[in-house]
Amino acid sequence: MKVDFNRPITVGNEFEYMRQAVENAHISGDGPFTKKCHALLEEELGVSKALLTTSCTHALEMSAILLEIKPGDEVVIPDFTFVSTVNAFVLRGARPVFLDVRPDTLNLDESRLEAALTSRTKAIVPVHYAGVGCEMDSIMAIARRHNVAVIEDNAHGLFGKYKGKYLGTFGLMAAQSFHETKNFYCGEGGALLINDANLAERAEVIREKGTNRSRFFRGQVDKYTWVDIGSSYLPSDILAAFLFAQFEQRDKTQNHRKGVWEKYNSALKSWAEKHEVKLPYIPPDCEQAYHMYYMLLPNLELRQRFILYLREQGIFSVFHYLPLHLSDMGQSFEYKSGNFPVTEKISDQLIRLPFHNALTSHEQERVIDTILEFKF
Repeated sequence: MKVDFNRPITVGNEFEYMRQAVENAHISGDGPFTKKCHALLEEELGVSKALLTTSCTHALEMSAILLEIKPGDEVVIPDFTFVSTVNAFVLRGARPVFLDVRPDTLNLDESRLEAALTSRTKAIVPVHYAGVGCEMDSIMAIARRHNVAVIEDNAHGLFGKYKGKYLGTFGLMAAQSFHETKNFYCGEGGALLINDANLAERAEVIREKGTNRSRFFRGQVDKYTWVDIGSSYLPSDILAAFLFAQFEQRDKTQNHRKGVWEKYNSALKSWAEKHEVKLPYIPPDCEQAYHMYYMLLPNLELRQRFILYLREQGIFSVFHYLPLHLSDMGQSFEYKSGNFPVTEKISDQLIRLPFHNALTSHEQERVIDTILEFKF
């Protein structure tokens, strides 16, 4: 029996709502289901404005435009993250300043943050890795002292919390992902969360190809025209219909994922201690989003052998990010090996286990039993 690393499924009224979207005769952007998603996110999270986008990448790009990032600006970003986090700002001409991550949560190391800031720093972009919150009190305090914006990359962390407050609600803005590998998905999709109401109207303009079309449809202007830079960042209302059905089942989905995470953690604890394998660390102040379950094996050779072993048993697991500073593009910014010891080490060690909304108890037990039989 094969066990997939990820397997997207429907969890409720996805097909019915997609049918309704077609019958509404509004399957382009900002239709009825898009508005339902916006309202749910705004009400649940308490953000000033939520705007669905075609991807988390595009939400980050919108944030860079809203910050008016320009050539010569610097943006501080963890070295251990997906390329979208950095691309959004490099596209505007910014220079990324990569920062090593903490060895426990794999989040941006806030103890190194202040030393990385310069007079050219325009933004700090913490990534809530695996849906576990960064140390936002420290990050926000440093940002305020230096008058630097914080943009949260919350692709992993929807409905996760730090000190009782939702991730994505600390910074000026936050980006969400609804890619099929996330807790809630519509194939491809994202959202920009805006915590400063003053940015909401311009965000709408940027998202609508630089036009004031949204104001026109609200009756605030009698015609719409080109008023700013922008692009087409609106997802189809068919995708929003699928996503809204996923949101409706959010408690059920999160409870399932919590059960999967806790079963892995309990079953593998003794085995991990015996073989010097590190399991995820969740700080007491954090309520994680249960996005993934990963392990850190002692070294690269063992990690690669472990992935191959699982695959031979029909179980598909994957590693994760490679250090950005060692990538071909990262090297163009003149970073050298050795400045990011934690990132370089964990990148060689990390393995992600099968973890998705369709994972059954039988499948998970097979994964666990197979892991326990691995010969070191």
